[in-house]
Amino acid sequence: MKRALFVATVTGHILAFHTPYIKMLTEMGYSVDVAAYGDEHVPYAVKQFFLPFQRNPFSWHNLKAYRSLKKLIDANQYELIHCHTPVAGILTRFAARKARRNGTRVLYTAHGFHFYKGAPLINWLLYYPAELLCSNWTDTLITINHEDFERASRHFHAAQIEYVPGVGIDVDKYANCAVDRAQKRREIGVPEDALLLISAGELNQNKNHEVIIKAIAQLHDPLVYLVLCGIGELREPLEALARSLGVADRVLFLGYRADMPELYKVSDVFVFPSFREGLSASLMEAMACGLAVICSDIRGNRDLITDNINGLLCRQNIPEAYASCIEFLKDPAARLRLSGGLGGTLEPFSAGSVRRLMRKIYMNCPQSL
Repeated sequence: MKRALFVATVTGHILAFHTPYIKMLTEMGYSVDVAAYGDEHVPYAVKQFFLPFQRNPFSWHNLKAYRSLKKLIDANQYELIHCHTPVAGILTRFAARKARRNGTRVLYTAHGFHFYKGAPLINWLLYYPAELLCSNWTDTLITINHEDFERASRHFHAAQIEYVPGVGIDVDKYANCAVDRAQKRREIGVPEDALLLISAGELNQNKNHEVIIKAIAQLHDPLVYLVLCGIGELREPLEALARSLGVADRVLFLGYRADMPELYKVSDVFVFPSFREGLSASLMEAMACGLAVICSDIRGNRDLITDNINGLLCRQNIPEAYASCIEFLKDPAARLRLSGGLGGTLEPFSAGSVRRLMRKIYMNCPQSL
């Protein structure tokens, strides 16, 4: 039986995005192993290997992870290795150089390069040279937004460079969700006549929730509510910010939720002020539910949103700019116009479309040199 290896910095990343592709490879005749930091069970994986990857590229734990990974790759005759996330992606391609010479095919999915238009200089100095070097040891480089694809096509050396629009979402699951709006709002503590903003994602610095909380405070409108769905290290600081601004009763922290389709359906506006994104699944999910969108004008978001056509791109990262967008979308007619501009735009991003593309890539990945 053919063998494949999936590698990511943390197991949670594989569980969140790649279980369908492990299943796909299994159906294609592969025995699939997984290597990552974390002990959560990954469905369809035959073996799981704990490696102490850290997101901080300077952590000494990554050296230990590299040594273990290289032994793992050298000891097994993997026909295919698919790696994800910056640290694991760089270390895996370095560790698999010998395996490639023996015929192993190495794929890397860049879920949004850390270098991009407007990125901090340190990101360019650290990650761009590393990715450029590692592209020499990559059979197929998969990018998920147009900016990354165009840059990789111009400058990187992978044998094959592909554009795949994200990891795929179940459009029907979100578009066709039915929920009792009044009851669901009572459940989460939001008045039926409130303008409900919703945001989903890890509570970290990159997601930039702080600017939305400050924008709500500037509006001085008791009927504007925000629900934040997700967990993360900034929950307590964000809660403290909401209290200090006097909006703690209207900024609700819901934690991890398994009922996101229902929450989207009872909300009015999806807000997404991230500093950096690859191609956001939560943004696509909100669009599939028919929500009007306010998001930052960044790579990835621009792949999905055309300003004032199917959402609002906020070009300034200041509370006043987001407050202005929220004020504009208090008008139900404005929300309807922007949420009605989706048409068939999400079909290329659907799970079915993306999986068909990935199947072709797995089947046609060029042989290692």
